[in-house]
Amino acid sequence: MTGEGVAGFRMTVANVLSGLWLIGIGPGNLQQMTLEAKEIATKCSKRYLEGYTAILPKDQEDELDNMIGEWKKVMRGEIENPRKILDEAKNEAVCILVVGDPMQATTHVDLEMYCHDEGIDFNIIPGLSATSLAVSMSGLQSYKFGRQVTLPYPYGNYLATSPLKLIQKNQINNLHTLVLFDLDPSGMGFEIPQPMMPSEAIEILQKMYEKLSDEEGLSNVESPLTWDGILLSDLGTKEQRITSGSLNELSTRDVGTIHCMVIPANFSEMEKEAFNRRRIVE
Repeated sequence: MTGEGVAGFRMTVANVLSGLWLIGIGPGNLQQMTLEAKEIATKCSKRYLEGYTAILPKDQEDELDNMIGEWKKVMRGEIENPRKILDEAKNEAVCILVVGDPMQATTHVDLEMYCHDEGIDFNIIPGLSATSLAVSMSGLQSYKFGRQVTLPYPYGNYLATSPLKLIQKNQINNLHTLVLFDLDPSGMGFEIPQPMMPSEAIEILQKMYEKLSDEEGLSNVESPLTWDGILLSDLGTKEQRITSGSLNELSTRDVGTIHCMVIPANFSEMEKEAFNRRRIVE
């Protein structure tokens, strides 16, 4: 995949030449890493695991050494200010390993721009992402999803309400919403991620609703606690779990590590059946 004025996107396995390689390693189970991704990562002279936009389980981190060789974890500062990595990529093959699909994060798109400006070859090996898994595993029709939403932690006294507004906008347009949970309570991206749990996420949604009710009046809008939801936990791993119910019911499901949620709009008959098959059974 090449374009005029864009550094070459070479995906040739036989010769891994100097440049920066962004390699998707799947959603959290290295068995879902492609053969091409493994081979190129093994042949790169420097390997970095990006550790702040997503999390690779500890047992999989240990396995990564055996699979591709030595690597170093890098956090937000080293990715947003990648001077060291770029200088290395001018003369040798350097890869950044990304949980999921590498180009879904804005920061990774910026790396392409840096490489273009400095004449460094930039290469992408796609990976299976949790976002695509969430849509398919929800049992809902992919064409009925609207804009996805990230639910952030509150910062100090500040509570964003735009995520709830986006969910409501999707609902008005009869579109399902994929809600991604924040991983970083500090908002800085420098510390080891602390994934938001379902109880925290649903409490935050309820607080957003109460804030908007006070500020704008939402008398004809039901509390999020009454909404239907599909909770998707540890997608792509051996611990994967998918449960449906009201958000009030799902708020009790604090089992697992990485979670996201689908807020459905109106169901088709087939979607309703799929939702019911995933219902919480005590």
